[in-house]
Amino acid sequence: MFRFALLMVTFLSGGVATAQTAPSAADIASYDGLHLAAHHGDVAQVVSLLEAGADPDIRDRASRTPAHVAAFASHDDVITALAERGADMNALDNRLYDVVTIAAVANDPELVSLAIRLGNSPTLVTSVYDGTALIAAAHLGHYDVVRRLVDGGAPLDHVNNLGWTALMEAVVLGDGGADHIRTVQILADAGADRAIADRAGVTPLQHARARGYAGIAALLE
Repeated sequence: MFRFALLMVTFLSGGVATAQTAPSAADIASYDGLHLAAHHGDVAQVVSLLEAGADPDIRDRASRTPAHVAAFASHDDVITALAERGADMNALDNRLYDVVTIAAVANDPELVSLAIRLGNSPTLVTSVYDGTALIAAAHLGHYDVVRRLVDGGAPLDHVNNLGWTALMEAVVLGDGGADHIRTVQILADAGADRAIADRAGVTPLQHARARGYAGIAALLE
């Protein structure tokens, strides 16, 4: 059973972080109005369009709002302008991503904190994996993002549709290096349940030992 669990990790790990889709060149070429202004970071144009009655939550062909587009382009001031003028900060695109999760995957801790302050809840279930921003950040070893999400009230023990928590993903999809060690430390210190096993009954500690991740194993023992 343990061998099966490790094979499943190998099979699934290639796709977990790839579901997020930034605007393509073709998408950007098709943009006008708020989407175009958001992509370029043109705050003055964003404000002008909103004050003229533009819908702050207008969708592109992938159901991205201007806030999503601004998040992919790291235009924090545009996101602030949109949120302050009524944009839905909890909107999900067609891949079920919100601004916080986009920022978490991009390792943009400042945007994570800003989005939470602007009303984007870190408790949302996001992505096609029924995960959270915390799970995405833990998977990638984005420890500063993990810390900010934990401080913002992100659910520590949410289990996604792969059967994994943030702590589990930090182990089975991490590399055992310094960033993932710090990630595990933050989650453990915050009270993440280290006894939650995967669907094969294997715990994060057992996975860490099997992979030779001594630093992580020491934190979980």
